Amino acid sequence: IVQVRGTLSTEDLKRLNQGFYHKGELLPAAKVSWQNEDHLRIALKNVQLDQIEKMCQGVGLDVLSMKRIRIGRISMSKLTEGEWRYLLGYERF
Repeated sequence: IVQVRGTLSTEDLKRLNQGFYHKGELLPAAKVSWQNEDHLRIALKNVQLDQIEKMCQGVGLDVLSMKRIRIGRISMSKLTEGEWRYLLGYERF
């Protein structure tokens, strides 16, 4: 979940979902949707350092905060910052 500041056109939302070049770098496609008026939900595979910030900058958005809520099918939404837990027996990456 990414808290952003700025406006996002329908065309720019499509660019985020399809992938685009920003400053000569190909930013891959992602599943991006609005969660509410200032939070985007972004799903990515193989996330690179600063990739989400670059994607948002590429469409004119400022990133205010981010929270990872899941890795694969493993929910992290109930963990507080810095908290961790062991995987359950049936959980796999």
